[in-house]
Amino acid sequence: MILHYFSSVGWDQWGLCDRPLIREAMPVLIDKDLRFEDAAGPRPTTVMNLWLRELPISGAPSPKSWRTYAQALKSWAEFLDARRIQVFAERQQLRTALSLYAEYRLSGPLEVRLSPASWNLAVKTLSSFYQWAAAEGFAPTVPFSYVRQSVSRPDGVRTEVARNLATVRTGNAHATRKYLERPYADLLMHALAGNDPAGERDLSFRGRETGRNAAVIGLALSSGLRSQEFTHLTVYEVPPLPRRRSAVPVPLVLAPPTAKGRKGRSTWIDYEALARVHDYIAWDRAAVVEASHWRPRDLLLIEAPTHDGALINGTRRRWHSLTPSERLRLVAPGGGSALLAVQSGGKPFIDWATVLRRTARRIRDRYEPSFPHVHPHVTRHTFAMATLERLVRGYYQQAAQLAVDTGSDDALALYLTKADPLLVLRDLLGHASAATTQSYLHLLDTQRIYRDAYAAAGGVQAVDAGAVAEFEGEI
Repeated sequence: MILHYFSSVGWDQWGLCDRPLIREAMPVLIDKDLRFEDAAGPRPTTVMNLWLRELPISGAPSPKSWRTYAQALKSWAEFLDARRIQVFAERQQLRTALSLYAEYRLSGPLEVRLSPASWNLAVKTLSSFYQWAAAEGFAPTVPFSYVRQSVSRPDGVRTEVARNLATVRTGNAHATRKYLERPYADLLMHALAGNDPAGERDLSFRGRETGRNAAVIGLALSSGLRSQEFTHLTVYEVPPLPRRRSAVPVPLVLAPPTAKGRKGRSTWIDYEALARVHDYIAWDRAAVVEASHWRPRDLLLIEAPTHDGALINGTRRRWHSLTPSERLRLVAPGGGSALLAVQSGGKPFIDWATVLRRTARRIRDRYEPSFPHVHPHVTRHTFAMATLERLVRGYYQQAAQLAVDTGSDDALALYLTKADPLLVLRDLLGHASAATTQSYLHLLDTQRIYRDAYAAAGGVQAVDAGAVAEFEGEI
């Protein structure tokens, strides 16, 4: 079976009356004989493609999700085909095949073996597909069994959920939700800037783009942006640097197309991190993009840019309307990419996973053997924990109150004086409800933060018995 990603380029030469109503980059499954139907009618691949095309309106708007689901369907269909079992066979035959498939993917050859989490994702994909196919009349049955369970949500409300019996238990979630403690975060920033752990220039370091790497990862650590969000941020969307240094962070607005689920939100960035970004824009970045001749395919040329938008190929557009793929094709008026992070020649830079992996390895090899592996999402977890710690200790509230008392008309400062810490963090992370934020933070070391806050407020001896009992056995 072939997995193809649809592109409408050249569609007018395909002999069609109208442009195909298929989303760009939508995965398409094709049998090896390149046929979608035979004497018996449409093949299962046709049904699979119908389901895939409905994903954007079924709660899966991300192209990454489409690819993951298509790969799960492809692997399952190929497994069935090798054993001469139809995708829409009778229930018992499919359940027998599912049992063999579980053994194959969980304990089979190393090259096909899945982790428990990946297996559960594959099961969820197949379950959703068969439920949809049965409802639409394509499948005679759903080969999975479910059990109803009553569970407590993070907000204490009990609800019933259906658990697929084909899923398996995974490891503790907190083991995979890692973040950097303050000393490690500082060590990472020093290394990204080409410095040693003391912040002095590391003369043995031969890397480049230290200004860019420190500025952008510093922005991520200070704002909690996801990788896609800070990778596709344009230089024009960076907020201006306040004239006066302030402990109150600066609002940072994100465009909906770059955010998860295409839901725009506002977060913030600390003054120091924002100053580092502006230094990079003014010096390192300016030197790289000056008179750049980089031109992408189907370029989008910018004229008269402002913080809100620009003329793009002659049409006025807002930055908030541009998708990640369009942002990668933006060419600034003076040359080079319009994205914040650029590489040699003015091209956009997107490979942050490699930057963090190499930097973490260099730290382990030269300075700190226990330094963890770091990937882009670790910066988001680190932001969440550092921000919660400051909110619980009242740091931001005190700074905001000072700004309000001195006559500042700062809406963010006023908000910080009134809002609950958990609700502030919910808004910054872009969660739909505080229950999601509670669940997210439960996987991290929040007990230490609250324990330290109690200790700082009155000393260990001043903590009442209730507080001690609250954390007993959890620290």
